[in-house]
Amino acid sequence: MLNTGTPDTSTLGKGTITRERIAAVEPRIRPYVRHTPVMRVDMADFGRPAFPVDLKLECLQHSGSFKARGAFTNLLERQVPEAGVVAASGGNHGAAVAYAAMKLGHKATIFVPEVSPPAKLERIRGYGAELVVGGARYAEALAASEDFAARTGALQIHAFNQEETLIGQGTLGLEIEADLPRMDTLLVAVGGGGLIGGIAAWFAGRIRIVAIEPEGAPTLYRAFEAGKPVDAPAEGIAADSLAPKRVGEMMFPIAEAFVERSILVSDDDIVAAQKALWDRARIIAEPGGAAAFAAVLSGRYAPAPGERVAVLVCGSNANPANFWP
Repeated sequence: MLNTGTPDTSTLGKGTITRERIAAVEPRIRPYVRHTPVMRVDMADFGRPAFPVDLKLECLQHSGSFKARGAFTNLLERQVPEAGVVAASGGNHGAAVAYAAMKLGHKATIFVPEVSPPAKLERIRGYGAELVVGGARYAEALAASEDFAARTGALQIHAFNQEETLIGQGTLGLEIEADLPRMDTLLVAVGGGGLIGGIAAWFAGRIRIVAIEPEGAPTLYRAFEAGKPVDAPAEGIAADSLAPKRVGEMMFPIAEAFVERSILVSDDDIVAAQKALWDRARIIAEPGGAAAFAAVLSGRYAPAPGERVAVLVCGSNANPANFWP
């Protein structure tokens, strides 16, 4: 879906999620996060017409996803009480918060829904956090985490609708620009929108940013249609990482201003992308992590001649043995 709205962008630069704050946070979290690599691939190797695509492999980040950036930003920029931190997550945010808490010496309690895959639960447990599994979807885990925070005084770290989370994810935009200064277009998967919101705040319209979402969880697509965040379905193969009820209120004005459009991909597209990344490039990507590449592989995003395209592969908490029946 094309973003045809005409938002008032005059106040965006005056807000709290700015290039200046992202640049200031980056050196604070740098000792704790990896500068992840870029791999250039030729789409001819994937059975598509020949053209180069740069893959930013944030799937190689600590805890298996980009979310370590937002987690460390929260723990370093906010006061952590004795009760520690609490987070609700489909898996990746919880793993990132658990990892950051472990590295910085804080207690962590993570609430996850029943759809969370075993690989993500094992990561959270492995980082020493207390894990609570319950509820069918992310919204129920979030409600339980909010109740826990109210009862214990633990610091709640929201997966996407939190200032520090957006700023931390924005450091990935800074890093991508350093890696690929001549990039024209960046494809980014969307769930709650913390990742694309932070990245879009960094670039602030200087490149084309395209959102990629599963057909079963079109949160930003529906928000663009309505002109505001609204509830959307929360289904499909990527439901554990890309299926909150709606995008965050904090990121939506940024997306209206700086995200060109949202493209939907099917579950079959995502599975094909996972398989292709593993088979042709030996890259392990979970469904949400492979969604952006699925848009290129399926042809749902077709680059113009000479367009310099980058794709963010943002999560790797999957077992490649599960890619095939």
